[in-house]
Amino acid sequence: MMRANALIVLLLTGLVAATYGFGIYLFAQLVPDMRASLGFDIAYVGTITAAGQAGFLASALLAAWLTPRVGGGWMIFGSGAVCALALLLMPLAQNVVLIGVLLTVLAGTAATVFVPMVEVIARAVPYQYRGMAMGLVSSGTSYGVFINSLLVPFYAPQGEWRTVWWIVGIITIVLVVCVLVVFKRARLFVREDEDGSDGAPRKGVLREALQGWVYKVWSMNFLIGFSTFPFQNYLSSYLRTELHFGVEYTAQIWASIGFVGMFSGLALGALSDRIGLRGAMLMVYVCVATAAVILVIAPTGYWPMVAGVVFAVAFYPIFGLIPAYVSKMASRAALAVTIFGIANIMQGIGGMLGNYCAGMLASMSGSFVAVYSVIAGVAVVLAVLTACLPNERGGRQAA
Repeated sequence: MMRANALIVLLLTGLVAATYGFGIYLFAQLVPDMRASLGFDIAYVGTITAAGQAGFLASALLAAWLTPRVGGGWMIFGSGAVCALALLLMPLAQNVVLIGVLLTVLAGTAATVFVPMVEVIARAVPYQYRGMAMGLVSSGTSYGVFINSLLVPFYAPQGEWRTVWWIVGIITIVLVVCVLVVFKRARLFVREDEDGSDGAPRKGVLREALQGWVYKVWSMNFLIGFSTFPFQNYLSSYLRTELHFGVEYTAQIWASIGFVGMFSGLALGALSDRIGLRGAMLMVYVCVATAAVILVIAPTGYWPMVAGVVFAVAFYPIFGLIPAYVSKMASRAALAVTIFGIANIMQGIGGMLGNYCAGMLASMSGSFVAVYSVIAGVAVVLAVLTACLPNERGGRQAA
């Protein structure tokens, strides 16, 4: 990629780190400190989490509708600005209801930043590099979580959890200012129909999206949420309560997942540009199935660590490979945004149902083995769906 294109991709990665890493995952790390300071109970944490998921789903729908009207550049810049403002307001909030509102807004900005990415990537990155670009962008969350892991142990034990929010808010402001300058120079604030690059009418975009390969993509996103979200959410419970591993070993597994995730998106994305997106997606789902099978048949010794690493190789690239595929298959940016916006909604619904069903299954069976067995089976179904997708190298002809 040319230098300017690479800078755009790095800024998009930074905004994903801010909206997902800071906006969604920082609160989870600061919950004990914020509870001790503000006095809310653990039940309220569950309410906040549910509200955040609802905010994400509503914002994904909003982004799919609004992006073709205002442009992906403005959507991403505006979402980054709102995210920065919410992060800076967090340390000032004394009311737990206001904190819940701010966290819901932050979860919403994660969706409104990520959905327009397919339009901006399609305009800013050459066709042959889109897999690598979206792979790096999808790893942005791990960079944000890594920054959190550096800040929280340093400030939180001293009761200075507010300082962490200030720091990440300032980082996000710097990113937003850079986005404003770089996007303006790259003319990414100019809508496609205004700069003459796409004169296709915008009527009937949803009707245009209703075709075979799109149904497969939406089904895949649903199943990705249904399988990978419970894989993460119940991993610690499985390791500590059923397998009786210690806190330290469990923390090491999570640290390995985060570290590998910092590089897996870029690596798998670059590989997808060579072997094709379908080939890379097949590798990803094989990794998910392998990690789940390890936790079912050999959850002893160092094997859970191996499962964590294999899962990390797959998890972060998943969220870049599918939008890259959509950007190559869709005939125009508005269509790509609509398809990907609905895909995000399906993913969120799948995640909600997957977490609920996994909890019920574990409760009924008395073991998480059944949960990870189902996850392995779902990964196989995802691999089959991927094999049925049309070759993206046909690209726009298929759309």
